[in-house]
Amino acid sequence: MSTAGADRRRWIALAIVMVASFMDLVDVTIVNIAIPSIQEDTGASFSAIQWVTGGYALAFAIGLITGGRLGDIHGRKRVFLLGIGGFTLASALCGLASGPEMLVAMRILQGLTAALMVPQVLSIIHATFPAEERGKVFGMFGAVVGLGAVSGPMIGALLTEWNLLGLEWRPIFLINLPVGIAGLLLGRRFIDESKAEHALKLDLVGVALASLGLLMLIYPLTHGREAGWPLWGHLSMAGSLPVFALFVAYEKAKTRRDGSPLVELSLFRVKSFAAGICVQLAFGVALGIFFLVWTLYMQVGLGWSPLKAGATGIPFSLAVSTAAGLSVQKLVPRFGRKVLQTGALVMAAGVLTYIWEAHHFGTGITPWQMALPLVVMGLGMGLIVAPITDAVLSEVPRRHAGSASGLINTVQQVGNALGLGLVSVAFFGAMDDVVAPDALGTAFGGAFVHALWWVAGVLLAVFLLMFALPRKRAVAAAGVDAPDASDGPAASAASASSAAGAVAEADDEQAPALV
Repeated sequence: MSTAGADRRRWIALAIVMVASFMDLVDVTIVNIAIPSIQEDTGASFSAIQWVTGGYALAFAIGLITGGRLGDIHGRKRVFLLGIGGFTLASALCGLASGPEMLVAMRILQGLTAALMVPQVLSIIHATFPAEERGKVFGMFGAVVGLGAVSGPMIGALLTEWNLLGLEWRPIFLINLPVGIAGLLLGRRFIDESKAEHALKLDLVGVALASLGLLMLIYPLTHGREAGWPLWGHLSMAGSLPVFALFVAYEKAKTRRDGSPLVELSLFRVKSFAAGICVQLAFGVALGIFFLVWTLYMQVGLGWSPLKAGATGIPFSLAVSTAAGLSVQKLVPRFGRKVLQTGALVMAAGVLTYIWEAHHFGTGITPWQMALPLVVMGLGMGLIVAPITDAVLSEVPRRHAGSASGLINTVQQVGNALGLGLVSVAFFGAMDDVVAPDALGTAFGGAFVHALWWVAGVLLAVFLLMFALPRKRAVAAAGVDAPDASDGPAASAASASSAAGAVAEADDEQAPALV
């Protein structure tokens, strides 16, 4: 093949994997705006709605590191195609779901297949492009992340509002079919196969223990309120602790036995990394709570249309994008962790402003009045999401850069799922079980304020945890201009783009763990 032909192939391959990333990111952000329509059409309970979003996040988190290793072992192209094919099929089944149970099951399947697809994206880029070109390529990746985060809510709002062919919310999933099929067919032709020379082994027992512990913790949180907080729920949550302890013991034993644990526990000896993992977990919890209750507040409590609710979030997305670019390029290289801590405090100030406005204006609040707190929150979030991964990685040994980055983003997804589970307590726990229709706005407004106090408290914890991060670190990832985020999973993707520098530095067998 000629040099020009090979060059054309790799750029087409880049377009394919970026479209796959875009599809995954849009699919996450697109769902929130359609939740009230899904609930009205399917009769889903609020706990089922939590699982529509939280089930995806949990399945995605559980499968991320294993998905990366499957690509190392069996070939990144092969696993990517399996992931995009499965994601497309799961999207079709979501769109055809006959009830909330099927929808939740298919969303979990979507999360698992995304966990096969997404980790291969940076790995394929790493294997396809030489080091001197990766800065430009990762800049493009960051732009795709930002575009997906901004456009997802508006695409979801438009598709739901238009009610195409009377399908209501279903086109938000069915739109993935032509994109996924095209990606599958073109990927078979243009993506070159690659594997890691020294791939780590799978740790299926570790995956099983981690999954069991998380389910024992999150399932009772999600369903406990509707079930009247039964004894089994409390026992399940308490029982998750010894399961997590068993997971740690098993990971230590597997490290001694063959050196391929699911989680590299030695990383936690690095103080900044251990604190950074806690930051990512707490930040994920805050985002998981906020974005779900925000949607319910606007569309169910205030009775706004999906389009009105989606357009209300535009100032937030623009603020995140602007602050993320400034944070990476100008502020963090000069001021270090103070920028991230300022971001946490600014975001908390935006939350407190939102609390005041929700109290002051009540059910008469308008999108223009929401713009101020949303812009402040967006500016604060932008200061955090772009540089946080590099800040956490700054003292991690180079040989562990890939696995550490994968763990960072996995933990934030776990935090997002945990936050979605906590909505039962932080939001629905502040309302009566039965609310009269004429009191719906007031009830949801009060519950929204209650949940925002939770978010503010978690952001304060994030601020305090950041004191353990390095004081000064030029953490701007080479070539990443302005990654953006408009909800929890989007923030994780923005963190992934900021980890591009770690991809460029990590060895081939480590880079695939970056997600």
